[in-house]
Amino acid sequence: MRHLWTPWRLDFIRGPKPKECVFCAKIHADDDIELVVARGEHVYVTLNRYPYNNGHLLIVPYEHVPSIEYLDDATLLELMKMTNQAIQALRAAMNPHGFNVGFNLGAEAGAGIREHVHLHVVPRWAADSNFMTVLADTRTIPQLLQDTYRELKAHWPHE
Repeated sequence: MRHLWTPWRLDFIRGPKPKECVFCAKIHADDDIELVVARGEHVYVTLNRYPYNNGHLLIVPYEHVPSIEYLDDATLLELMKMTNQAIQALRAAMNPHGFNVGFNLGAEAGAGIREHVHLHVVPRWAADSNFMTVLADTRTIPQLLQDTYRELKAHWPHE
């Protein structure tokens, strides 16, 4: 039997479950509590609470739509500019070797929250597919989310 100690998940397990969209709830919430790294006029950037890798960011439009084809040009432009800023901040803070950047549109494509479109920016390192992933089908995240949040906020580019 495999055991993985994840004490930070207890708050999620015991805590109240939101009735509204988790991304919509972040729009007017406290940035430090919700781990919102940056805000623009049309989109915001937040840490993924259940990351694929350390530093996994989500770029989220304020508008609650299921796919990018519903977004106007101003939102699409800002979304891509924020993606560039996210990559710059991640490079400065964590020095990754590469990135996965993309959308999962629809549950069949892997979207965990399919009702509110969001873009994933996942930093990657040459050795991030270690033995835990290969042998134990388990991902390890080597840094607390709050520490990653503070580091990325400090390295976020200002226009």
